[in-house]
Amino acid sequence: MTESPENNNEKQVNGKKREPVVLSCIDGSRHTSAVCDYAAWIASRTGAPLKLLHNIERGNVPAVADLTGSIGLGSQEELLEELTALEQQRARLMVQQGKLMLQAARERAAMAGVQQVETCQRHDSLAESLIELEESIRVLVLGIRGEEHGDSEQGLGSQLENVVRSLHRPILVVNREFAEPQRIMLAYDGSEAAGKALQMVAESPVFRGVSCHLVFVGEPEKAEALLAEASAQLDAAGLAVTASNLKGNIVEALTAYQQENDIDLTVMGAFSHNRLRDLLMGSVTAKMLLKTRQPVLLLR
Repeated sequence: MTESPENNNEKQVNGKKREPVVLSCIDGSRHTSAVCDYAAWIASRTGAPLKLLHNIERGNVPAVADLTGSIGLGSQEELLEELTALEQQRARLMVQQGKLMLQAARERAAMAGVQQVETCQRHDSLAESLIELEESIRVLVLGIRGEEHGDSEQGLGSQLENVVRSLHRPILVVNREFAEPQRIMLAYDGSEAAGKALQMVAESPVFRGVSCHLVFVGEPEKAEALLAEASAQLDAAGLAVTASNLKGNIVEALTAYQQENDIDLTVMGAFSHNRLRDLLMGSVTAKMLLKTRQPVLLLR
């Protein structure tokens, strides 16, 4: 892993531990502006610093060996030198393009009123970069698909599931243009991850003044106690709460409720730790990300 020296961030400032940041992944995809806007919104509401990350995957810059493998034994040294120069030029252009995107995102965040904004450019896989930065992250914000998907609205980004499974920080997955959330839906099932989501909604300044729809999908006997307990915690935090028990398929019930109640953002627990169960049964989280038209804040 390498990181641009001018953007290298020390873990401590004047002997004090740095405040956790809202980390925004900037990659030039169609959702980049919205990712920046949602990250700026969270930073403004929490007072946390905003960090803008542009990550260059190792695989995006081909090795010289890859370029010269089919040249043959009679290749001229001049041709190898030219290929090396082309590779180096491409790498420089990718770095420069990233710096321009970061500068534009910095200016956009500043216009949104964020006071503390820093930029960072790294050369590694995205998951590896984020794992190394994990201790400094308060919330991660990234698009549902990367720039390799172009304008496609199908599927999930190639690295999204890996990032969600690797990181133990709240992750906001952005899938549309920014609209300041007025109504959120907390999908609650009593699990440990759902408990963390409940605690975040109750304690975070991000959700002050926002209407909260607390939703459980399942048997009424189990729902009554869970919804009552969770509602009491949200009420105590001063949130306006609407509790609902839904029936049927979890994903279909949740997405239908979103549409019927004009939900702006969904908060829920992320992938279970049981990989085999996810492979056999399918992940509710992944299906929600594919079907919903609103951003999803995931907690593990």
